Amino acid sequence: MIPSQRILGPLGEVGPLAFGHWRFIGHDLATARRLVEAALELGMNLIDTADIYGYRGDDGGFGDGETLLGEVLRDAPGLRDRMVLATKGGIVPGVPYDSSQEYLTRACEASLRRLGTEVIDLYQIHRPDPFTHPAEVAEALNRLVESGKVRAVGVSNYPDPMIEVLHPLVRVPFVTTQPEYSVGRLDPLRTGGLDQAMRLGLTPLAWSPLAGGRLATGQGIRSELIQALDRIAAGHGCDRSAVALAFVLAHPSAPVAIVGSQRVERLQEATRALTVDLSRSDLYDLIEASEGVPLP
Repeated sequence: MIPSQRILGPLGEVGPLAFGHWRFIGHDLATARRLVEAALELGMNLIDTADIYGYRGDDGGFGDGETLLGEVLRDAPGLRDRMVLATKGGIVPGVPYDSSQEYLTRACEASLRRLGTEVIDLYQIHRPDPFTHPAEVAEALNRLVESGKVRAVGVSNYPDPMIEVLHPLVRVPFVTTQPEYSVGRLDPLRTGGLDQAMRLGLTPLAWSPLAGGRLATGQGIRSELIQALDRIAAGHGCDRSAVALAFVLAHPSAPVAIVGSQRVERLQEATRALTVDLSRSDLYDLIEASEGVPLP
C-alpha cells in the first residue's frame, strides 16, 4: 500500500498526489475555488504553480496562473493555511532562462504579489540556467529563505550533475527536485536521478505522471505499454490511469505525483491510485513494456 504522506523537510507532510496548476487558467472565480477546495479535500495539499503558467506568447498571460490562485486565496483566505504553496521562477520569455540573484529575487517578489501571500512555502527554479554560476544561484535561494520570503527551496528539470554541484552550496532547506517522470518516461529511474534524490534527502515531485494525458488516452504510447496497463488495471478493478499513477508513487524515493486535471471528477478518480498495490512483477512488466527493454 502506498504511504499516505510525504515529508518535505520543515514544510511537513504533503499528500502523495499534488494539484498542478499548469492548466489552471481561464476559469471564473467560482470554478477555480471549487477546484482548489476539491483538491485539498482529497488530500492534495501541495499546490504547485509557476509564474510562467498562463503565458500565451505575444498575447501575454505571464503570471495569470498565480494571479487566479491569488484571487481564490483572497476570496477564501482560510484555504491558505490548508496548503503547502509551491511556485517556480526563472523562465523569462525571449531569454529564455535567468537564475541570477537579481532576477530570482524580483521574480519571487512578483510571485508573492500575484499570490497575495506573505511567504511562499516552496520556491523552485523552473529550468536550469547554465550561464549563472551555481554559487550565485545558491546565494539567491539562501537569501530568499533568510529574508522570510520563502520557507524552503527546490529545483525543477535540473540535470543530476547540476543538482550535485548546487546542493552543497544551499544552506537553507533544499527539499525537492521536480523531474518529468511517468511509466512512459523513465529517465529519472534509469539514470539514477531518483537514487540521487534519496541520497540527498530530496522528495521528487513528478510532473506529467500521465505523460500529458497520453497514458489515459493511449495516444502516442507504445501499444505494449497500454496492453500491460490495461491487464494490470483489470486485475485491480481500476482504470489504466490509476495504475500509471501507482507506478510513479511506488518508488522508494517516495515521489509526489503532480496531477494537473481541471475537472473535479478527474481529481477524485486520481485518488484511486492510492489503493493500487502493484506487485514487483507488475512494476518490472511495466518498465519492459514502456521501452521494450528490461532494467539491466
